[in-house]
Amino acid sequence: MPTEMRWYHHLAINAYWFGQSLASGIITPLLLPYLVVLYMPPEFKNTHLATLRVAGLAVAMLVQPMAGMLSDRSTLRWGRRRPFIAMGATLNVLCLAIIGSSLSFQGARADAFFQSALGISTAYAVLLAGIILIQFASNLAHGALQGLIPDLVPEHSRGLTSGVKSVMELLPVFLVLFIGPLIDRGLVWVVIGIIMAGYVSTMLVTLIFVKEQPLTTRATRPLNEPFLRMLALTVIFVGTTRAAVWMVSASGRLVSNESIATLVAVVGLAGLIGMAGSIFVGVYLGAWVGIGAQARQQRPFIWWVINRLMFLAAVGSIQSFAQFYLRDVLHVPNPASSTTILLAVVAFFLIPSALWGGSLADRLGRRRLLTAAGLVAALGALILLFASGMPLVIAAGCLIGLGTGTFMATNWALGTELVPPQDAGRYLGISNLAGAGAGIVGAGIGGPMADLVNQAQPGLGYIVIFAIYGVLFLLSVLTLTKVRKD
Repeated sequence: MPTEMRWYHHLAINAYWFGQSLASGIITPLLLPYLVVLYMPPEFKNTHLATLRVAGLAVAMLVQPMAGMLSDRSTLRWGRRRPFIAMGATLNVLCLAIIGSSLSFQGARADAFFQSALGISTAYAVLLAGIILIQFASNLAHGALQGLIPDLVPEHSRGLTSGVKSVMELLPVFLVLFIGPLIDRGLVWVVIGIIMAGYVSTMLVTLIFVKEQPLTTRATRPLNEPFLRMLALTVIFVGTTRAAVWMVSASGRLVSNESIATLVAVVGLAGLIGMAGSIFVGVYLGAWVGIGAQARQQRPFIWWVINRLMFLAAVGSIQSFAQFYLRDVLHVPNPASSTTILLAVVAFFLIPSALWGGSLADRLGRRRLLTAAGLVAALGALILLFASGMPLVIAAGCLIGLGTGTFMATNWALGTELVPPQDAGRYLGISNLAGAGAGIVGAGIGGPMADLVNQAQPGLGYIVIFAIYGVLFLLSVLTLTKVRKD
């Protein structure tokens, strides 16, 4: 890429983010909730949705940094990053076919085995396998893709390029407006075909229009130690969050015979401590294991990951449970379609704020805008607690979109300044503690918590977890005091 970036350079570098985000914007908030309700008992749907998220994201947490490291070392003629993007997109198409095939296993003969052994249906087991495999494929490409901006974009332009990246990640929300009605009508294979087309088309744009210089010097440093570090990092983080789920369940059993107010107070406090504690302990220990001896000099980067995880755990989990919230609390008809409307409203405010935030951050500094982003998003989460209909939900979505757009562009630009340039793929892969960890913390702990409280009073569980997500937005602001480059 040339030193002077033109508008089409920014688009080409970030094209595959569109395909990745189209898939995640459909699968996570729309397709998975629909399929979980088909395959599993509705009273435990949040727990089973959380299981899908945790299992897939645990794979992502391991694969993404390893793919980043492998792409850092790649000497292939196409360049360091593009071969991994091509391979990941191809595998994604195959994995989507597995997810779609889960529909054919409803009422299968193997149900008796899976129910007795694992407490799940055959269709859910196939869906779980598909999600795990697609996370492997997606993060094979994702880990390499994150290296394109530090590889090809001059530092003075990274705020704008990061803003374009955020737009490409968020623009698919408007296309998702057409997906909700398809899912409400049960046209799952049509939806899967759209996701496949998104992967293939954006992969081709990246391969054709992004120009990389092949790495000419072959790396000699062995990968055994980094791989073991990434494995230990994943085990530490997932183990920490699973301990938090146990703590929430134990607190619920402890006050199971008490009043609803006591249940909400005890379980809610346990959930907040569990989520925040998992983030601090999991990221700090995990990053030290993942980075190694250099961690002592990379404390600002570690705190940046904590800041990013706090925010993304909140916003991603609100998105994950939005369809069930609209179904069970507001009792809206066609909840998948209503969810797409909400996501589109969020994107309407998110996209311009991402562009504005990225370019403004280049001039005014990152932390001031990140503080404002966290406060605005927290206000949006607060409004959700008192929503009695779609108008207030949409108002909350406007604020969350405004805060999230500003955060995503500004936070990523800050992160690219903190990573060592020669190991950008590795470090930004470690930042997947925030990407994958957000779902493991927010949805992994929040799902069982919502089911627990919902058993005492239907719908109340969503209010409790949304309140905790609002607090996480505020905690993300507090962590900024530690994100300072030496």
